[in-house]
Amino acid sequence: MPNQFDLYRDALVVENHTIWPDDYEDWSENDRSRIETLLHAAPEEAFDLEYIRQHSGFARVITVTPDDLERVAAT
Repeated sequence: MPNQFDLYRDALVVENHTIWPDDYEDWSENDRSRIETLLHAAPEEAFDLEYIRQHSGFARVITVTPDDLERVAAT
């Protein structure tokens, strides 16, 4: 189950990860990189956000959804 945005945990993020569903496997690395940058720039707006506890902080994991793509396409 995804977590809600947490300002405290987000301040301790040391790694960003993005999970792409199989539907987007044909997207270029440039397109994926641009979308990942936009998603991680505003994690509070991500629809599927998870924080994973690590030794030195947290990893932020965003799973890309069609709603996320629609939102960042306007950017």
